[in-house]
Amino acid sequence: MPGTWLLGRPSGAVQEERAPRAVLVAVEERPGAASEALDELARLAETDGLHVAARVTQRLPHPDPATFIGSGKVAEVRERVAAESADVVLVDAELTPGQLRNLEDGVGARVADRTALILDIFAEHARSSEGRAQVELAQLAYQLPRLTGQGRSMSRVGGGRVAGGAGIGVRGPGEQRLETERRRLRQRMGALRRQVAETGRRRATTRARRERQRVPSVAITGYTNAGKSSLLNALTGADALVQDQLFATLDPTVRRLRLPDGTTVTLTDTVGFVRHLPHQLVDAFRSTLEEVAAADLVLHVVDASAPDAMAQVTAVRGVLYEIGASDVPELLVLDKADVAPPEWLQALRAAHPGALAVSAVTGQGLDELRAALAERLGGQRQGGQRLGGQRQASAG
Repeated sequence: MPGTWLLGRPSGAVQEERAPRAVLVAVEERPGAASEALDELARLAETDGLHVAARVTQRLPHPDPATFIGSGKVAEVRERVAAESADVVLVDAELTPGQLRNLEDGVGARVADRTALILDIFAEHARSSEGRAQVELAQLAYQLPRLTGQGRSMSRVGGGRVAGGAGIGVRGPGEQRLETERRRLRQRMGALRRQVAETGRRRATTRARRERQRVPSVAITGYTNAGKSSLLNALTGADALVQDQLFATLDPTVRRLRLPDGTTVTLTDTVGFVRHLPHQLVDAFRSTLEEVAAADLVLHVVDASAPDAMAQVTAVRGVLYEIGASDVPELLVLDKADVAPPEWLQALRAAHPGALAVSAVTGQGLDELRAALAERLGGQRQGGQRLGGQRQASAG
């Protein structure tokens, strides 16, 4: 079911008999790029309960600043919307407020960009009070600069001094409503930031307690739907939610694991990443993502059966850099080895020496993974590199 606001209906609304239909749109700046992008956008749309009715690509060296796809392609999209009885047009990019407004005028349907779609999925999947607060904060940060697009419906009155009108430089009722709404959103964002900050302080206290007890921490991270929760369950016997769905779990799950050398470590299953993860989400989930930056080891899970596994590795490492976790030691795990084509697995292992091939479903490679964790964490303790999430300064 669609989430809280993408299609303008509340979360938990009664499911319609016909799934909302979507037309996907992407700009292809280099040959072949749009196909992979639209495949992922289609998976995101399906996760949000939408039916993908059509796909439209536009070959441009750069997106059009006014309409993103150019006036000619806008007309084509309008025809596809009418032919498919589409409810929404999804664009594989974050649109400017002007592009969003111009596209909606041009195609005659609701338009949502990639960021809005991902935020909608997060809103639907957030379960804890912390997760819901983080997602709402990200949504408001996205909405605030786009309120100007609603000014037309707020009937700005100005110009000449006609009867009942406002003079030049005097705000009309539309502008007053717009400013009131902006103020309301800022106030709500302030309250949410305080709530998220308080949760972050409690998380930091818990982390500090683990550090004092000298319990090594391992953060499980990776692309969304790579199999992180399944791996956590297989290693620790946890019961974390597992679904073949993007962003199925948003709230971090922490479990203890006893390694072959007797060491006890904590495993934290974190939110999955995705290509072009909205910066609003990175900012809102920063306290949660700090669990990764403060870990002794990052267990980077890769779906070895995914055609774009190489690109997924790059995307995840980009987010790790953004949150300040690029210097945390990493152990790459190639999950779903039982179903991955052998040549794909071979290419991944050649590109990433030291990566371990495992299967959370069959148990393949899990003993080797436990041994590798013991070796890596034991080596760090002996070398004095990191323990309990604390970075040691190098001499000189």
